[in-house]
Amino acid sequence: MFTLTGTLKVKLPEQNVSEKFKKRDFVITDNSSQYPQHVTFQLTQDRSNLIEPFQEGQEIKVFFNLRGREWQSPQGETKYFNTVEAWKIEYANAAAPAPQAPQQYANTQQNSAPSVAATTFIPASTQDDDLPF
Repeated sequence: MFTLTGTLKVKLPEQNVSEKFKKRDFVITDNSSQYPQHVTFQLTQDRSNLIEPFQEGQEIKVFFNLRGREWQSPQGETKYFNTVEAWKIEYANAAAPAPQAPQQYANTQQNSAPSVAATTFIPASTQDDDLPF
């Protein structure tokens, strides 16, 4: 699992690739280094609407997986593709959540966002762990 915090730059429209597959792309700008990075994320299937509550220009935190696949053309040429697949999105500077209401108040609504600390993506090569991969 990876996370990246940045500014929502673009929300693209949902695409119906086939009867059974839909996707939606969005771009966030990561300004944590000298040169801003514009990273495209993909939402698929039921998650394609996760970006709806967020507006361009807002700071968001994206939880994602990095996917890779191999494809062979009819001519026998092998190509490789990567997808940055988002699975959760939060506001980057959300307030701390309210405590759980007692059971007698379970039907009241609470409008608080989960607590999120802004983080920066750390490539696996710089992480200090002892995993073999």
